Parts: sequence; C-alpha cells; structure tokens
Amino acid sequence: MEVVSVRRYSGRNIYSHKPVVRMMVDLEELAEIPTHQIDGFNQRLLKVFPGLKTHHCSLGHEGGFVERLQEGTLISHVTEHLALELQSLLGYDVYFGKTRVAQEPHLYCIIYEYMNESSARAIGYAAAEIVMAFVNGQPLTVEEIIDELYEEAIDSQLGPSTRAIFDEARRRHIPVRRIGSDSLLQLGYGRASRFIEASLPGTTSSIAVDLARNKQLTKQRLRENNIPVPAGGVAYNEDGALVIAEQIGYPVVVKPYDSNQGKGVTANVYNEILLIKAFQLARDYSDGVMVEKYIRGRDYRVLVVGDKVSAVAERRPPCIIGDGVSTIAELVEQENLRPDRGEGHERRLSKIVMDAVAREFLARFELELEDIPRPGELIYLRENGNLSTGGSARECTRDIHPRNKELAIKAARVIGLEVAGIDIVTDNIARLLTPANGAVIEVNAAPGLRMHLNPSEGNPCNVAADILDHMYAEVPKSIPVISITGTNGKTTVTRLISHVLTLAGKKVGMTCSSGSYIGSECISKGDNTGPASAQAVLYNGEVESAVLETARGGIIRSGLGYDLADVGLITNISDDHLGMDDVKTIRDLAFIKSLVVEAVKPEGWAILNADDNMTEIIEPQVRCNLGYFGQERHRAKMARHIDAGGLAAVAEGEAICLYRNQTRTELMNIKDIPITFAGKAICNLENALAAAAALYSLGISAHMIRLGLLSFRADPRSNAGRLNLFDLGKFQVMLDYGHNLSGYQCAIQLAQSLDAGRLVGVIGMPGDRLDRSIYEVGQLCGGSFGKIYIKEDADLRGRKPGVVTEIMYRGAVNSGADSKAIETIWSETMALQTALENALPGDLIMMFYENFEPNYQLLQDYIKALDLPPASTAYEDGKIPYTIPMVPGEKPSREMALRVVH
Repeated sequence: MEVVSVRRYSGRNIYSHKPVVRMMVDLEELAEIPTHQIDGFNQRLLKVFPGLKTHHCSLGHEGGFVERLQEGTLISHVTEHLALELQSLLGYDVYFGKTRVAQEPHLYCIIYEYMNESSARAIGYAAAEIVMAFVNGQPLTVEEIIDELYEEAIDSQLGPSTRAIFDEARRRHIPVRRIGSDSLLQLGYGRASRFIEASLPGTTSSIAVDLARNKQLTKQRLRENNIPVPAGGVAYNEDGALVIAEQIGYPVVVKPYDSNQGKGVTANVYNEILLIKAFQLARDYSDGVMVEKYIRGRDYRVLVVGDKVSAVAERRPPCIIGDGVSTIAELVEQENLRPDRGEGHERRLSKIVMDAVAREFLARFELELEDIPRPGELIYLRENGNLSTGGSARECTRDIHPRNKELAIKAARVIGLEVAGIDIVTDNIARLLTPANGAVIEVNAAPGLRMHLNPSEGNPCNVAADILDHMYAEVPKSIPVISITGTNGKTTVTRLISHVLTLAGKKVGMTCSSGSYIGSECISKGDNTGPASAQAVLYNGEVESAVLETARGGIIRSGLGYDLADVGLITNISDDHLGMDDVKTIRDLAFIKSLVVEAVKPEGWAILNADDNMTEIIEPQVRCNLGYFGQERHRAKMARHIDAGGLAAVAEGEAICLYRNQTRTELMNIKDIPITFAGKAICNLENALAAAAALYSLGISAHMIRLGLLSFRADPRSNAGRLNLFDLGKFQVMLDYGHNLSGYQCAIQLAQSLDAGRLVGVIGMPGDRLDRSIYEVGQLCGGSFGKIYIKEDADLRGRKPGVVTEIMYRGAVNSGADSKAIETIWSETMALQTALENALPGDLIMMFYENFEPNYQLLQDYIKALDLPPASTAYEDGKIPYTIPMVPGEKPSREMALRVVH
C-alpha cells in the first residue's frame, strides 16, 4: 500500500462537519486480498491494539469492527480505524471515519477525524506504516511510533486555559481559531472579533500586564488602595536581601522580581544561611529579588473576571505518604505514575518537580531524597502549592467572605486587569481578610484556569464561560455571515445582497468571482470564491457584515472558510463541472453545494429555489429555518410553505411579494428592477428574488430592499461582466460570463427579447467541461445566432489547442448553423474586435468572455474612437468602477452612451 496524498480539512467539509484528514492510498495487489486471508494479520493487529475491539464500525455496535476483520475487509479500512485508535491512545476523543473506493481497481480514499492539527497527517502515515508491517510480518517497535506521535501532539496542543476558552467558544457557536502555535486565539468575525491569549483578553492594556509582572509596583498600588500586602522590598545583591530581612524580621519569602508559576520562590526562610541560598536561586530567574514577610496560612487563588469573583481554589503543596520501604525519590516517582498526573498541563495534575527548591525544603527538616519515611508519614515536598510544580487544588468558591470578594475585585481593578488571579494567604478565606490574619501576595495577569476547571477536590467551575460573558458583554458575538452558492447567478446575488447591506449602513466584506472587497475597496482581484478569501474578509476588523460567494471548487478542495453562517443560499443546481473532482452527476453537485445550507446556525436561514428540481434533494439536509424564492406563487411547494407561515420571496403577476408569518408585503413592480431589463431578464428576476428572500430573513426592511433593487444595475459599476449592455451607436454589445448551458440560455433569452436586428455570438467554453456539455452549448448557439465567432480560452484547462473550438463548431453546424457564418478566432479579444469591425446596423453582439477587463477596455477604446466620452476603466485604482449604463425598457441610442452613473 502506497500513500498517494494526504490533505487536511480544518473546517466543515463535504466529508464531515468536523476536522478530518483525507488520505488517498493505492492498495496495489492488496486490493484483492481481504484481511482474513493475510496470515496472522488479524491476531497481530488486535494483540497490539486491543482498543480496536471496542470500535463499532458500520455495524453500529461494539465489536463491529472485529466482525468485519473476521469476515474479511481491506487494509485501507483497517488503516482508517487504526488512525482513530492511535489518536485515542494519545487521549483524543475521535470517532468519525470512512473508507471508499476512489478509482477502480485499487485507489482508495480514507477519511478520519482529528483534533490536533500538528499531528493529523503524521497519524495517517503512522497507521499505514504499522498496517504494512503487520501485513508483511516485519518487526516494528510500535511503542516508539506512539511515543513520537505523543511528543509531537503534546508540544503543539493547547494548554488547559486556552483549550477551555476554545471549547466554550465552540459551544456558543462563536467562531474561533488559533493563531500561530502558542496560546493566542481569535474569537468572532469582523468587528465582533476579539483576541485572547490563554486567559488574557486582548483588550487588557500592556501597562496593566507590565504592572502585574512588576511585583514591587503591584504591592505599592495595592498598599495605596488599603489592600493588605506583606512588608518587604527589592534586593539586587545578598547584602541588600539581608538588610530587608532584618528590617521586616524573619521568616521571609524570597522570590524573583518578575517570574511566574512559582519559579524560584522559597517560602518560610528563617535564617541568614537559608536567605543567601534562596537569593541565589531567585537570581537564576531575575536580576531583582523580592524579600517579603512570610505570611502563615493557607494559599488561595481568587479568579476575578470583570466585576465578579468567578472561582476560588485552595492550593495545596505536593506531598507523599511513606510506606516504610520506599525512599522519598521512589515515592515521588510512584506518585508521578498516576494517570491523572502528566507533563506540563496535559492532565488534571502536573508531575511533581523535585528541583533545587524542593530539595532545599526537605533539607530544612533534615531529609534527603534517599531517606525512607515511616509507614503513613506525610512528607510535604515544597512550601507552595503551584500546580505547575505538582501541587493540587480544592474548589472553595462558596466559602469566600463577601468582603474578601470585594477586596479581590478591587485589587484587579487597581492594577487594570479584566481577568486576574489574586493570590491570598490567610488562615481561612471565609473570614474577613485583615492585615492581622493575611495578605494579598500577588496579582497575576493571564492566570491559569486548570485549578478551577478540574480541581483535585470539589466541583469544576466553568470559568471560561464567565470570561466569554465578560468579553462579549457589550458587543455582539458575531456579525451577519451570508454564504451564496449555486450553478448560476451566485455572483450577481452576492453583489446585490452586499449592495443592499451597504445602503443599510453596514461596512460589508464581500468575496466573489471578481475579487474581495472591504466596503468599496478591492483588496484582492480575481476569483476569490474559496475559503482563504472568505477568511481574509471575515477576520478583517472593519467588516460589519460578510457576504461570501462560495464556489464548488473551494468546497471540494478545502471545505468552508467559515464555521456557521446566518444565511445559506443556493441559487440553483444545473449541469456544470460534471466529470471534475469526482463529481459525476447533478445529484453529486447538489450534495456538495448543500454544505452551504447545512452549515447554518440553528436560528439562521437556508434560502432555497422552490422552482429548482434539486431542492427536493437538498431540503432534507437543512437543520435551520427554511425560506423559499421562486417565480410561481401557485407551485405546490411554494403555496404550502406560504400557507404554513414560511418566509418567501415570490413573483406574483408583475410584482415581487414577500411573505412571513402569513403576512404579505408587496415589494415592488418587477419592471422597476433595473437588472431585469423591464422584466425581460428571467434569470435576473430569479436573482432578485433570491437576494430579497435572504435580506428579508436577516431582518432588512422591505423599504431598504426596494431601494437596493432600484439602485442596482446590470452595468460594470454594480455587476461587472453580468449581462452588461453597451450602446455603440449603430449596434449594441453585451458582455456576460455565461460558461455553461443554462448560463447561455439565460443570456440568449434576454437577447432575443431586446428586438435586435441580428444576434451575433462571440462564444467559448472552459476546457475542463465535458465534451457533451461543450457540444450542447455549440448546438444552442448554432440555433440562436446569425453570426458566430468561436474563440478559445487562454487557460486551456488541460485541453489541447483547438479541441474545444472544434467541438463547439460541430455542435453549431449540426444544429443548422451555416458554416460560412462561423469563424474561429482563438484570441477572445481579437474575436470581439472582429465582431465590432464587421457589425451591421441593429446587431446585438453577445460576448461570453473568459476575462472581463481586456474586453471591457476594448469597448472603451472603441467608444473613444467614436469620439464619445469614455467610461472609467474597470477596477481603476482598486475601486469598483463607474460605467455607461443602459436603462432597462428604453430603446438604446447614442444619447444613452453619453450618460455616466455617479
């Protein structure tokens, strides 16, 4: 078996709404050999990985996978299950996987869920390596492979604080992503986005963080605000430390000036000798060393979030209990083998660290690591209870005295922290804190949350929820996200929705086939319909609403670029892109595009075309509110939906009407919508209905939708390259991006209604379409145009030169076109130039372009040659251009060409 390719899908995708890896493998001769025919394979596999016995597989019950092994399955299927089991051994709860034949006879596609991005691909390679070793009977040290995977996973996984914030955001459907490889998260989209690093919100000032790190200044600020703090000072040499200790009196605490996690801290220092040792240890972490009065009592951590105490925990030092046989070192080693202790922050408890501080602490009691404690003897291993060095925590939020809560909140506010860990030492947190019975020892920015999330004793506290409540207390948790897909019309619908939202006062981020835009500024030109473009808009802090054209190719290759939309819209599904990316039928295409309406918030809206046959296939996948648009009010599906109180936008006679909760709102006359060309452009009527339904579902008023439809034109300013009609004096030219049969049909239907003297076609098709699809477009054009210029796309998309033009030629001739009326000109600009030069009075030249800008510029040059004022060039200076408009319903004239929309 050879691993051909491995691709990771981090977002929702056509395989799963969870992150998955797709691994393509070539089984070669093993495609004909099931596992039960491989000598000893099943036995070796289950002996080394007994956890596989619990896998359900497609049989749906525990042990189902073993049954499949016994009856015989392919090793690609085994690799899928082993990839899941390896992750289970690393501590990840993953369950989804499937294996399907990709290409007969032996290319297979393996899909498996993952949680850790860094090790996701390595898991698949490791599973394949292990499976092949078992097949060939080769020796393999599986433990080493698992150890390597574990090291890679543990080095890259989120810490407990960051993971808690990440998971809580997911539960709330707040978009969240990790930035870089550390603890920085971005929550939300656009203007609703917020940053947090571990538990430190991005809105906390750097001054507050620096102040919290400066322990001496922190004490000064607290003391100034009547908050009890221990006496002490900062020393930069041993003599200075001795002077401070003599002034405040022993015992003292010695700690680095600006460290954290208890590093270099020595407590209960009661003489000069210990002080010198403690000072030298602290100097390893900081030039300045704090010497403070030692406060006797219990060590409490009070977590303050905003203006409330979120949780309180008592931290306890690590300890061991003697058995009369084992040394202290051996007892520590045994304790560290407990399953709830791990390296760093990976488990509920950290492994006990026996460093210089711990050894010095034992020495105070004349103990060494080689000593053997008596049976039952309790031995503490250090003074403080920091979890990072092996301490434990008891949850005691309900115990804290109300005035102590106020004191902790005040301490956080004085330093300027939104989220703070207030360390208090006192005999009992339930008693009022006074200088006589305790003190605030430290104020920590970015406090660890593990002791509250998973205490050793007591119930866990969902402190991540409190942090998110605080971060989003005064701002929305998200911006509206509208995702549009379909075969035809999706660019027009995307632009139209964006136009209306802009009129409504929103700063709109838009992605479409011509570029990405923030407001009117184009930030990226070209086809921007994939997930990377969507994310560039969604993570822009200026954006108030996001309107995303979501194309088939991006969905297949990378999944969605967002988590959940507020509105998912499918314009229509028709024959296009078949034969590409394993899409064989229109049903396959519908399945892929249905992801857009599946990935919608539960309270959001899926907007579907009631007139489209594929809606019946897509509708069962919808798990949110459902709205329709359509041109037939009395179609059974539409009528039932409206009668049930559903949301709809529908054509009724000469008007567009909106329905919701059985309330009818007549929006406007269809002939007043410019892009419908006085109602003649049926495809743009459908696009207007789709946009109106989506906007209405968002709560946009009928008045605002009406204004948007009235002011959105079929010209390069509003809708570049989509049915753009130009008057060139004696004849007209229309530029359109029709690139499939239904797209051509829509444009030709409009052209035939415009009373032109002769229709001239400048036609072409993308090379990656099926021969049948190219031929059918040729047939349509042969029966529709009196003169045809067949051009070839610059991007041949895998075809040899001349092949596409030949297929189109045959289609046109076989449909009855006169071969003398057909010319083949490979360059599309040259084809358009030829059509312009040979145009007859009254002609309407229809140009189905590959690239809009050069052909639009050609028209501008032609207008200039006629001594007419030129329209602005397309996308000048990164802005959406102004242009010469055609007013629908008016007869084209020379005077119309003089008007420029501003």
